[in-house]
Amino acid sequence: MLDKQARPRSMNVDAAEGLAIDALGFLAAHEDEFLRFLALSGLTVGELRAAAGDGNFLAGVLDFVMGNERTLLSFAAHAGIDPSRVGAARQALAGAYGVSAE
Repeated sequence: MLDKQARPRSMNVDAAEGLAIDALGFLAAHEDEFLRFLALSGLTVGELRAAAGDGNFLAGVLDFVMGNERTLLSFAAHAGIDPSRVGAARQALAGAYGVSAE
C-alpha cells in the first residue's frame, strides 16, 4: 500500500546541485521563465555563471521552480523526475548550506 504522507527520498548535495543547474538550464531555454527569473533575482545574464557555483543561489533556483506549479511540473517532465525530487533537492541544499527551507 502506498503511503501518501511519505516524505520524498533524501538526495545528496551533489545530486541536488546538479538538479538545480539542470533547472537553471531549463529556465534559460524558456525565455518567458528566464526573463521572470532574472527580474526576480536581480541578476544579469553575465552574473549567472558566477552565481551558479553558489549553493545559496542554486537553492534560490529551486525555490523559483517550486514557486509556480506550472514551472515545477514542466521542469519535472523535462527532467523525467517526480516533482517531489525538486523539493528533496531543495532540502539537501538547505541542509548543506544552512539555507532556510521555508
